[in-house]
Amino acid sequence: MNHQNVILSPGLYFVATPIGTARDITLRALDVLASADVLAAEDTRSLRKLMEIHGVPLGGRRIIAYHDHSGTGARAKLLEAIGEGKSVAYASEAGMPLIADPGFDLSRAAAEAGHAVTCAPGASAAATALTLAGLPTDAFFFAGFLPNASGARRKRLEELREIPGTLIFYESPKRVAASVADMAAVLGNRPAALCRELTKKFEEVRRAPLTELAAGLEGNPVRGEIVLLVDRAQETEVSDGDLESDLQAALQGNSVKDAAGIVAEMHGLPRRKVYQLALQLAKGA
Repeated sequence: MNHQNVILSPGLYFVATPIGTARDITLRALDVLASADVLAAEDTRSLRKLMEIHGVPLGGRRIIAYHDHSGTGARAKLLEAIGEGKSVAYASEAGMPLIADPGFDLSRAAAEAGHAVTCAPGASAAATALTLAGLPTDAFFFAGFLPNASGARRKRLEELREIPGTLIFYESPKRVAASVADMAAVLGNRPAALCRELTKKFEEVRRAPLTELAAGLEGNPVRGEIVLLVDRAQETEVSDGDLESDLQAALQGNSVKDAAGIVAEMHGLPRRKVYQLALQLAKGA
């Protein structure tokens, strides 16, 4: 047995669970699951199986289902238990709670009620994929699941296009081919990675530009849990001659300020730098 029974203070304990391999759970997570007065889970069967694998006894406790469809009733029960001085452990089905998983309303309500809220951290599909993708990790943005419909999906991708960091998405096997094709169309042929079945037997990471990934998925479906990662937009070099030419054109019929704004947005450059050049050109005209 790898767990210990410990005394937990009253409060809400979020517990991260493995995204694949059962042994990826932490010892602290096992301690919390063994010791909490009340257990709750996104999927009660998954948590029960995980506890059986690691020899953590239920000890007469039942597991309360808490997910997107359990309503306010289950949340009220858990908050009431904490109010009575009990410790409540909540586990998502896989990975870190609240990361594209239920639990936000529970966390906020517990904190607003003045209860202690903490976390036994662990595996995360997003962080694991970022480690394996071979894309920049200095800045990244987790975008979760994209909309189902192509039009809404492309609109969302337009909103994300200029974010200066690696984009991280979760996707289903049924939609992944269409999503990657839309990414290539909206974001351009950026470096990307498709990570699936992370930490499991058939783990795979495909690293390629978006158009190549899209071609590989066309008519060739994949299975399993999928994380898609896309590199940030690459900065394009603008020559001084092209910049001056665009400013001269923009100054025809526009104020210096407006012309500078138009050209700065066109090339993705700082407005102040372009404005200074526009002033010089306007004075020399």
